[in-house]
Amino acid sequence: MLRLSLCFCLLVVLSVPAAEGKRTTVDRRPVNSEYRYATAWYNQTLDHFTFTTDLKFRQKYLFNDTWWKKDKNGPIFFYTGNEGIIEAFAENSGFMWDIAPEFGALLVFAEHRYYGESLPFNGNKSRDATVLGYFTADQALADFAELITYLKTTLPGAAQSPVIAFGGSYGGMLAAWLRIKFPHLVDGAVAASAPVAQFTTPCEALGRIVTSDYTAAAANGSCSQAIRESWAALDRLGQQANNTGLDWINANFTLCPPFTHSDNITQLKAYLTDLWINLAMMDYPYPSSFLAPLPAYPVTAVCDKLTKSKYASDTDLLTLVFDAASVYFNYTGQAKCLNITEQDDIGADMWDYQACSEMVMPFCYDGVNDMFEKNPWDFDQFAKDCLKKWGVVPRPQMANMMFGGRKLEGASNIIFSNGLLDPWSSGGVLKSRSPTVATIIIPEGAHHLDLRSSNPADPDSVVVARNTEKKIIKSWIEEATGKKKTKKNLIKIFN
Repeated sequence: MLRLSLCFCLLVVLSVPAAEGKRTTVDRRPVNSEYRYATAWYNQTLDHFTFTTDLKFRQKYLFNDTWWKKDKNGPIFFYTGNEGIIEAFAENSGFMWDIAPEFGALLVFAEHRYYGESLPFNGNKSRDATVLGYFTADQALADFAELITYLKTTLPGAAQSPVIAFGGSYGGMLAAWLRIKFPHLVDGAVAASAPVAQFTTPCEALGRIVTSDYTAAAANGSCSQAIRESWAALDRLGQQANNTGLDWINANFTLCPPFTHSDNITQLKAYLTDLWINLAMMDYPYPSSFLAPLPAYPVTAVCDKLTKSKYASDTDLLTLVFDAASVYFNYTGQAKCLNITEQDDIGADMWDYQACSEMVMPFCYDGVNDMFEKNPWDFDQFAKDCLKKWGVVPRPQMANMMFGGRKLEGASNIIFSNGLLDPWSSGGVLKSRSPTVATIIIPEGAHHLDLRSSNPADPDSVVVARNTEKKIIKSWIEEATGKKKTKKNLIKIFN
């Protein structure tokens, strides 16, 4: 991520009044951080929906009040934390930092329960249902609502401050749902790349978008074709006698730990599938380091390697595949080996539980209309795997039942933005039926590109999108502060 001048502003540490039962501390970020913010802790309610326990847990949030005009009802820009450490999202949501001075806003980034350091039960990650039973999106939304209430009732000058929620990806889903569930607390929401309908979207849709990204990145679709052919090549090497194929893969993919059985090929294929998808998500027009350090337009960089020479054998093709995969796992050149079991850099390991409980998103590939190995969606097997791993039976209809998917006729003051390069646009809201729910399409945009900081390499479409978002946010704030009494202007702004 490029460093902008506002990132180096000195932080004015917010004075947070103490309240009974609320423990709050602050500290500064290390000097090498992209942005300056303080860290605070809120003594959060474990269960918002019953009275069977009064347990609390420490919820982390970050804040910066450098530009907050609290004496003029300056707004609170509130980021609804994703599946990971909150610092990763604070430092990759530069749009909020870019516009905070213009709006005189207080910035708050709230960490999602069960991620980062916001861990109930003293950080015990037991798979016991009594520990994980409080790990739901509804509980997380109530966390955010309670934290907002606390800030507005304890910070001098915050009582009349409009609240605008921001989020990208799962965080974007939460931002939209926070506005829908708590409109009396949240005056508007910017939901970037929020796949709120992924639960009912055709399972093959995401894979087809990924494939189109790779097909467009090289002449004659040669890049996606090479990936399509690589799956069978891996199988053939894995089946060679005396482990000669595995030995070749171990040596040429520099695997650590090395493969010892043909079943390991399945793991490698799963790793590569996720890798190609992640690269499509992060296909930004400049170098970035969200999930991993990457060059500008990493899909193009991958395809340049995959198509740099013709291949006449499986090993020729897989040599190209390894070079291409290195763009993701070893762009810096510092990795000494490829460990396909390594976790991501944002601490999203607990998402697997959410995907097994209420966030059930079907995915499948047919190997014909996409570049992936054929893999149909098998809910029964998925449910068995979830029960074995987490002791939980998935509820595939729950998220859609609780939050409504694309049925947003009763919603208001939400922006859904989607980039057409982003695989997750498959589950996004691309067209609105509500006059006060705006949809913004960014043809050259990857995953929540508009939520990132401005950059000279940004395509015009994302510049236009951000300017539109600023105008709509301004209208929400004016409405909340009584400067505008009609919502009709939103249509004029958007059109």
